[in-house]
Amino acid sequence: MKRLLFCAIWMACCMVAQAQIHLNLGGDSPLRKLQMAEIAINNMYVDSVDEAKLVEDAIKGMLEKLDPHSAYTNPKETKAMNEPLQGDFEGIGVQFNMIDDTLVVIQPIVNGPSEKVGIIAGDRIVLVNDTAIAGVKMERSEIMKRLRGKKGTKVKLGIVRRGTNDMLTFIVKRDRIPVHTLNASYMIKPGIGYIRLESFGAKTYDEFMTAVDSLQKNGMTKLILDLQDNGGGYLESAVRIANEFLEDDNMIVYTDGRSTGRYEYKARGNGKLRDIPVTVLINEFSASAAEIVTGAIQDHDRGKIVGRRSFGKGLVQRPLELPDGSMIRLTVAHYYTPSGRCIQKPYKKGDLKDYQMDLENRLKNGELTNPDSIHFSDSLRFYTLNQHRVVYGGGGIMPDVFVPLDTMKYTRFHRQLMIKSIVIEQNLKYIDAHRKELKSNYRSFDEFDKNYDVPQELIDKIFAEGEKQKITPKDEEERQRTIPYMKAQLKSLIARDIWDMNEYFRVWNKTNDIVLKALEDLETPWGGRL
Repeated sequence: MKRLLFCAIWMACCMVAQAQIHLNLGGDSPLRKLQMAEIAINNMYVDSVDEAKLVEDAIKGMLEKLDPHSAYTNPKETKAMNEPLQGDFEGIGVQFNMIDDTLVVIQPIVNGPSEKVGIIAGDRIVLVNDTAIAGVKMERSEIMKRLRGKKGTKVKLGIVRRGTNDMLTFIVKRDRIPVHTLNASYMIKPGIGYIRLESFGAKTYDEFMTAVDSLQKNGMTKLILDLQDNGGGYLESAVRIANEFLEDDNMIVYTDGRSTGRYEYKARGNGKLRDIPVTVLINEFSASAAEIVTGAIQDHDRGKIVGRRSFGKGLVQRPLELPDGSMIRLTVAHYYTPSGRCIQKPYKKGDLKDYQMDLENRLKNGELTNPDSIHFSDSLRFYTLNQHRVVYGGGGIMPDVFVPLDTMKYTRFHRQLMIKSIVIEQNLKYIDAHRKELKSNYRSFDEFDKNYDVPQELIDKIFAEGEKQKITPKDEEERQRTIPYMKAQLKSLIARDIWDMNEYFRVWNKTNDIVLKALEDLETPWGGRL
């Protein structure tokens, strides 16, 4: 009887599979095989199964056997991944951080919905629609879910404010909140402009050109384009920015794939920065779209590249949106710089762990500290298009001017304090306690930049908290070497929380060896091309 039941179920499964599969699929079609397996498991497996998860796991399993950048994201992950690149989201408009399990407003977005109703920096949001979010160990993602919502909807916030005994209540009407991919833009020296891009999103080009216009009005004749730690983004945004530097018909990048064929992106000759000397900054975390811009400028001998070898991502992903909001990002092509380089670093299909260890291996092999440790095969040799200088493919973009990672300045002790978030947490507590005093004493950023010095009291608290968590320096020399760099970091963080990211980089860049080398290079006579 059981055998007959089994056969009946199996025949039903096969009939369903045959009905759902396209008619031109043969009996041995891999797609039919996959679908029949899913139907059989869902209907016949000894325990109940989550069919949606079963399908997701199957998709992930297939993609994991391909290259390191083909990936699947569920609807929630897809939304979180896309928001920073799309240029805005819908919410209450505050920058915040968590201090002792409580959400503290770092800055309300200028002209955003929270600022309009009177929420200020330092406010603690403890209730959202009468639900406590403070002191209950609620996940950060859950807090964000409660604060965000569709434009036009309202949310009631319970606020605790320093100096006020009673809890304040605000009704905030959610709105579109801009997300900026341009971190900083300012005149770093007379005549030299500085722009830092965090990624390449939908609105990056517009932000970039607004910054360029402002810098040119302030006398910019040379530019530093900082792409350190820029993980990439939209290829089209990178192409539009590269176009600003290149002459008409200059190749920017081309892509080539088995099913997509070759597609070329060329400059139109209408860029505003064609005659301005440019230096591009990169490091081991600069990837993808950042490497497209860097490769185009280097291959046309249009500017100098300063820093360390870039990440090495030369694969193009096409997003495939699925009906439930999930997404497959499938690699469909390689991209090539104008000289013909594919800068994708080597990988073994299905071996993601080895691929992820690449940066750690660079450090162990001495590459981040010594350019002589970097070796390229002669088969990967290419030549720039104007000066015919040697450049290499097959593993990121090697800068024209190498800047080693200074492991003496950023000590092991400092790194451990950062890994445990001790520096960040103590800094937040310091700002929270001294915000009013800092704003009163330093009416402008320039005044703060010139006169503020991080108090030893803050350093002592960081070291004391480190000791509680058994993080101690190797010896007194390491302790003393840690202090100057940590003070620079803390001053940058304080500037960020009192003002914004622009001011953070205005402080931090004074200690950034790659930025300092670029300044040194730009201050020497140069006609705009190598």
